[in-house]
Amino acid sequence: MTRAAIYSRFSTDLQSERSIEDQVALCEAYAAREGLSVTARFEDRARSGGSVLGRDGLMRMMEAAKDGGFEVVVVEALDRLSRDMEDLAGLHKRLTFAGIEIRAVHEGQVNTMLVGLRGLIGQLYREDNAHKIRRGMAGRVRDGLSGGGSAYGYAADPAAKGKRVIVEEEAAIVRRIFESFTGGQSPRAIAHALNAEGIAPPRGRAWNASTINGSATRGNGILRNPLYAGRLVWNRLRMVKDPETGRRVSRPNPESEWQVTAAPDLAIVDAALYDAVQAMKEGRAGVAPRLQQRPKRILSGLLRCGGCGGGMSTYGGDRTKRTRVMCSRHRESRSCPAPRSFYVDTVEKAVLGGLRAELEDPAVIAEYVRAYHEERKRLAAGAGARRASLEKKAAALAREIDRLVDAIAKGAGDPAVLGPRSTALYKEKTAIEADLATLAAPVNVVALHPVVMARYREQLDTLGRALGRGLAGGDGDAAAALRDLVESVTLHPDPARDGGIHIEVKGRLTALLGPGAWPNGVSCGVVVAEARYGRSAHGGEPRFFLRFSA
Repeated sequence: MTRAAIYSRFSTDLQSERSIEDQVALCEAYAAREGLSVTARFEDRARSGGSVLGRDGLMRMMEAAKDGGFEVVVVEALDRLSRDMEDLAGLHKRLTFAGIEIRAVHEGQVNTMLVGLRGLIGQLYREDNAHKIRRGMAGRVRDGLSGGGSAYGYAADPAAKGKRVIVEEEAAIVRRIFESFTGGQSPRAIAHALNAEGIAPPRGRAWNASTINGSATRGNGILRNPLYAGRLVWNRLRMVKDPETGRRVSRPNPESEWQVTAAPDLAIVDAALYDAVQAMKEGRAGVAPRLQQRPKRILSGLLRCGGCGGGMSTYGGDRTKRTRVMCSRHRESRSCPAPRSFYVDTVEKAVLGGLRAELEDPAVIAEYVRAYHEERKRLAAGAGARRASLEKKAAALAREIDRLVDAIAKGAGDPAVLGPRSTALYKEKTAIEADLATLAAPVNVVALHPVVMARYREQLDTLGRALGRGLAGGDGDAAAALRDLVESVTLHPDPARDGGIHIEVKGRLTALLGPGAWPNGVSCGVVVAEARYGRSAHGGEPRFFLRFSA
């Protein structure tokens, strides 16, 4: 007798487990009528027909087909194999190549025309079903019901299906987060405080900045969720299936497609507080994190420990009421190998005076640019060799991917093995192409034009005025001007003098000269200009390095 295998599948956990048994019974009765001997049975429970990925039963059946374990595959209907046109056609092609028929109980022996028609019908059914589900969800949202998902501060109402109720304990944390943010605390500082108090996060083991901050595009995160202000926003995102992996990924929808419904009974914070937070976040968009917090002193956030490289923070004053700074790593874990404390006012005066003394002469900047130019030429030579190596590797990967795709198309290899392999190679090739895109063309000339030098003098004057005001009373303009110029200030004790300090300042050369000083943009880091300063290369924008003592 002709050997046959039965394949059965149902889609979701919401369907009955009996579906598999019913399908198998139907296929066995068909096989008996057709004189087929059932030698194998394969199944996939709660697996969508939208993709062959993740369906272990189907993959085992295809492996057995290559080994000649049967001559016929029996299914209740073709949509049990797949509801995707491409996948169904591929399965039919591979089984036909192996000399295996597909027979459907309700459709009989399957041929190419039937595969095309049923594949089209199955895919249209799946897409139409998705549209109907979205339409039903849109109606629920219009009625103020949940459109899916959960949010911190809410729970499902046990008395009314689809409704939410406020969880007061969590709502108090939400209000605290909003008030702390408007009070000047960063999302990271808020997360640290909540973790220190042992407050359970929405998910995972700990709060982090992204949980609080969220994404403006996706509207997630505590501070971005409009539901806390009594506005239910649905359809911000759509889910699409990646044809390479079979996984669903989210894509943002344009704002014109969002559906907004008032839900005042779900408001946790008042609208004024929510809008104030959004205005603050909008004002900080594109601003570096070092500029987002309001610094308490001129150098707050810029000081680094020379012993371990960690940050430094104030820890009180001495009997003369002078404030001191110490390595934060030492204070928290005693792990700094060379902890020292320094007086803040001494450091501030030394840094501000040193900056003016070292940078007021344009000849100093000209020397930085000359050293930068030499370093760019040196790096460009190495970049050319690296580009050639990456291009060669990308070409080899492209050839290997083409070979695997051809093998799959010709039925010469197992798609379950070759498919993931080609996907991995494609990702590797994409990463190499991204690296190639970041390799900028070498800059031939870096010159100090008159306009650039005018910009330099203007910046120095602005800095001088701001710092003059800042020394008197912690002026905000002074802090902003300094942070625009200085990246870090590292403190080392001077072994030759009791209480003496060696200070290293790393600054942004572009902040003084402006981006127009660098032809073709900036793509690699810099160097230090005079021999007494040493020499160092870094990724990113051009930098200057100063060293002086106090």
